[in-house]
Amino acid sequence: MPTLPVPYLKDGPKRPVNLSLNIELLRVGKELGINLSSVAEEALARAVKERLGQRWLEENEGAIQAYNLRVDEQGVFSDGLRTF
Repeated sequence: MPTLPVPYLKDGPKRPVNLSLNIELLRVGKELGINLSSVAEEALARAVKERLGQRWLEENEGAIQAYNLRVDEQGVFSDGLRTF
């Protein structure tokens, strides 16, 4: 998947939010000293990155297919130069 620029400020300001979480999972997380805000932010960042990558692939699917077809039919510029 292509590397995309981050569409938000990584060190942007924080905002309090309300989340609904499994109470037992929350209890165990707190007992283990897990920083819930940090974990939630990291998980959201991963989900955003994945979703943006999927969107990019969907938006560029036609161009990727056209390129692959052209390579299948015509090869690539270095076909005559490669030794492997």
